[in-house]
Amino acid sequence: MKAAVYRSYGPPEVLKIEEIDPPSLEEHEDRVLIKVHSSSVNPFDVRHRKGYFPVRLSNGFREPRDHRLGIDVAGTIEAVGKSVSRFNVGDRVFGNSLGSHAEYTRARETIICRMPKNLTFTEAAAIPTVAVTALQALRDIAQIQKGQKVLIYGASGGIGHMAVQLARYYETEVSAVCSTANLAWVKDLGADHMIDYTKEDFTRSGKKYDIILDAVGKQTFFKCRRSLTAAGVYITEHILYPRYHPLQFLLGLLTGDRRAKTHLSEPVTEDFDFLRELIEAGKLKPVIEKTFPLNEIVAAHHHLETEHTKGKIVIEIQKG
Repeated sequence: MKAAVYRSYGPPEVLKIEEIDPPSLEEHEDRVLIKVHSSSVNPFDVRHRKGYFPVRLSNGFREPRDHRLGIDVAGTIEAVGKSVSRFNVGDRVFGNSLGSHAEYTRARETIICRMPKNLTFTEAAAIPTVAVTALQALRDIAQIQKGQKVLIYGASGGIGHMAVQLARYYETEVSAVCSTANLAWVKDLGADHMIDYTKEDFTRSGKKYDIILDAVGKQTFFKCRRSLTAAGVYITEHILYPRYHPLQFLLGLLTGDRRAKTHLSEPVTEDFDFLRELIEAGKLKPVIEKTFPLNEIVAAHHHLETEHTKGKIVIEIQKG
């Protein structure tokens, strides 16, 4: 099968399309084999391809042991393991599966879900990682409540545009921070207030928020804490550039200010099912800026690294 692989760490050009053996279900009775229709590119892929230090500790210091990329998947089940009970051959599914930038991938049944009836494969592939990340950050880490004031920084990005919609679903007052070019379409997602970061620094406005979600990892807690209420929570997502986030959380602990939180999502079936229900009810939708065929995976990575992606970038593996 054709797959995007990287044999060394480095820039997007280390990615190559190669013919490799398809995954097998032997000794993987709790997994399914998926014919991939679409996937998407995430910061997860960029961190692994670049070889950030934590990645090298788990995947090989000098060169990657696992050469596959891709984590989001939307496709059709081709085969099921003996212990799989939730899915059958032919089911249309979406969720997480390592190595999804390929024609076939293998996934645990616990981290995939039946596709929303009102989405195409391309649309469904844009959902999993960013939507689960936004959901768990707001619901589990911040413990979002109706009527709270929530600010989403980086509201036009993958996680950000999902967070705006989810914060709206939880009936909060949503302020969205993005650039001038993205103000209109982000407002259409349900934001109550729009802040153009090229013209205004929200941390100097004097306004207070119960939750500040930095969806692109560009702010710091010490800059944002003056914009938090006394019981407010600041959450950052470690995206492309971790910078000094570990230091700020250490200092937060030393000073006794525990309002700073960091977050890494954990995919679970229940959350995918919940997101599917929201999508089918018309309360959540993906925004896709651009699609690329698999053989243009290098261009897709370059595009993501501009840090100005509107919503998501999707890789179309199969047509139809």
